[in-house]
Amino acid sequence: MSRVPSPPPPAEMSSGPVAESWCYTQIKVVKFSYMWTINNFSFCREEMGEVIKSSTFSSGANDKLKWCLRVNPKGLDEESKDYLSLYLLLVSCPKAEVRAKFKFSILNAKGEETKAMESQRAYRFVQGKDWGFKKFIRRDFLLDEANGLLPDDKLTLFCEVSVVQDSVNISGQNTMNMVKVPDCRLADELGGLWENSRFTDCSLCVAGQEFQAHKAILAARSPVFSAMFEHEMEESKKNRVEINDVEPEVFKEMMCFIYTDKAPNLDKMADDLLAAADKYALERLKVMCEDALCTSLSVENAAEILILADLHSADQLKTQAVDFINYFYRKYSTFNHHAAEVMETAGWKSMVASHPHLVAEAYRSLASAQCPFLGPPRKRLKQS
Repeated sequence: MSRVPSPPPPAEMSSGPVAESWCYTQIKVVKFSYMWTINNFSFCREEMGEVIKSSTFSSGANDKLKWCLRVNPKGLDEESKDYLSLYLLLVSCPKAEVRAKFKFSILNAKGEETKAMESQRAYRFVQGKDWGFKKFIRRDFLLDEANGLLPDDKLTLFCEVSVVQDSVNISGQNTMNMVKVPDCRLADELGGLWENSRFTDCSLCVAGQEFQAHKAILAARSPVFSAMFEHEMEESKKNRVEINDVEPEVFKEMMCFIYTDKAPNLDKMADDLLAAADKYALERLKVMCEDALCTSLSVENAAEILILADLHSADQLKTQAVDFINYFYRKYSTFNHHAAEVMETAGWKSMVASHPHLVAEAYRSLASAQCPFLGPPRKRLKQS
């Protein structure tokens, strides 16, 4: 969702006339996207004018506007019978009307947008009203395998919606002396307390190295540290914590996050930092590590990352790893699957021996994708 920026103070405006009062108008626009995949598209039996609808979607959980996509596989009417018709439908709306722009495209085998069509203005939608394109794409062009728009007979439609919200006015008067509030430096200042070991009241011993810290900050940021210091535990009595399962470099990065909410070296140690974040219940850091590991997913490390995600209950990372293994792509004129390559790696073979339940989960996901080469292995798989 777009945010309303503060208007520039007069002193920072370009030279020219300066008015005694001003108004800054921001028209808020909510932008979101939706992807719809229709499997076995060539088998659609709908006749001219008949419809397939997607599930409903919105910009977020709190948005009461509900939309769906509507497709006429064989056109809307006699004029468009040789085309696929595509529309955006407003399913439910608490307001009398809304205005929105939209863009439709088809994703090819590489996930690239093709055959895009966009509305030229923001259309007026009321509940039950749809707008779109009666002649979105010719059916013969769509069904021609040479054009690569139906990989594995799947039609993937991508829709981007921009909903116009109410406008917001900010007004005021110019004064001779503008008050500028300094930027917040709380993270830097707390980071300085950690770096300089000022006013510390507890010790953390990590693999023989001693670090000084502040109980209040540790307890505020980590429920695990809070429990240590709150109850009559050894750590609370001696103000000393022994940490034996985290490397010093990883520990320092974790402490940097605790004090500043930043982890500048996260990409270099995301796997070890994920384990530390899980142990000390640092949920934001844990998700940051998941995000970093998602960007580094490859055929070579997919199995190891899946094991790591399962070990530390990193559900988002686990889903991404399984989806990566399940990814189907086209290279030149051949269709390929990451799974075939991942199964040849040492990480996968290790996972078969040590984490059979993950192998079962991966196979279930692959089976749901109806991959033909997975037929024989699926017969040998023992369900967990």
